Amino acid sequence: MRTETTDPISGTTIANPEGHPFVIEGSGDGALKIYFESEENRRIYLDIDVEHPGRDFKTNLDNPVPMGGDARK
Repeated sequence: MRTETTDPISGTTIANPEGHPFVIEGSGDGALKIYFESEENRRIYLDIDVEHPGRDFKTNLDNPVPMGGDARK
């Protein structure tokens, strides 16, 4: 399991993560344990919509507008 001690919401690096809230994403050797500065930041993170191709067909984060450099169809 990999460990990340930089709170992805606040950008703060947590020097001593013991006792801080965390989330484990994935499983096995590829799992990632993410520590948060506060329970509020953890909740904000968990509330972010994520698209899971092949599993979750309710959420579509595709941008239908062509981006710079994209070929028009």
